[in-house]
Amino acid sequence: MNLQTSIRLSTITQFHEQFGDKLQLQVPLSRYTSARVGGPAEMFLTVNSADELQTAVSMAYTHHIPYFILGGGSNIMVAEQGVRGLVIMNKAKRVSFKHIGASVICTAESGMNLSSLSRQCMGKGLGGLEWAVSVPGTVGGAVVGNSGAHGSDMNHTLRAATIWEPGRGVRIYSNEEMGYAYRSSILQKEHGRNMSRRVVLQAELELTPESVDVLMARADGFIAHRKQSQPGGASCGSMFKNPENYYAGYLIEAAGLKGLRVGGAKISEKHANFFVNDQEATANDIRALIAEAWNTVREQFGVELELEVELVGEWRFEE
Repeated sequence: MNLQTSIRLSTITQFHEQFGDKLQLQVPLSRYTSARVGGPAEMFLTVNSADELQTAVSMAYTHHIPYFILGGGSNIMVAEQGVRGLVIMNKAKRVSFKHIGASVICTAESGMNLSSLSRQCMGKGLGGLEWAVSVPGTVGGAVVGNSGAHGSDMNHTLRAATIWEPGRGVRIYSNEEMGYAYRSSILQKEHGRNMSRRVVLQAELELTPESVDVLMARADGFIAHRKQSQPGGASCGSMFKNPENYYAGYLIEAAGLKGLRVGGAKISEKHANFFVNDQEATANDIRALIAEAWNTVREQFGVELELEVELVGEWRFEE
């Protein structure tokens, strides 16, 4: 389905003059998300550098157009009704390294694939990011959501982030200013709020020289563990955050919901915190599973699960 266009033709023309054929209209987002569901973006723009990303969000803010930054497409679920305004596919991937004392600072633009960056760093004998070797998504998404695995996360690695602020311009945030907590940051708390968000342009990661063989062996262990414990196929990733003193997957499994199917989606029998699109599911199929899991766990255990996945676009909750 197509969204009824709410953006002035003159505005679309200005974006086209700035970005040319990188700008497209009414682009289905299911092909760009790891769950393979979701409707169209009203405007869809691919950027290839942090400068282009900054220009795009600044133009959107000036023209009062809502914008959303799309990286690897994991940890989000796009509504069947699509996304109004501008969706920016972030492919800003420049990476550089600088020695500072006993450490090495890796500066990566926010569209860089996190897993690829982890492998690149290990290949250079730089430790600190091997936990991310099989974590999907981009550097920018990881900075926002404090992505983590295997006992580490971005909070352990991030030295500083260069962030564009609506109406103010660019500012560098230190690690302490990010307000990191479990799968959370000051930027992540802007999700779901009717406001123009701050946007990560690049990140500085502090790494430590270490043996390539040791780093690779550690990463191989992480990869093997993920393959053994998590399902393959199309999914958003972990659906719910782990509540304090619990694992979300354990609660969903204990509630008897493993294997539950709605339409083309089901709760994985391998790991109950993964909701898999294995039969051409719709976003509404997955949302129905989310509601069932949330309500059943709350009724049986008195625990209210919190989504780790962000719901993006024009959701109609009254349906």
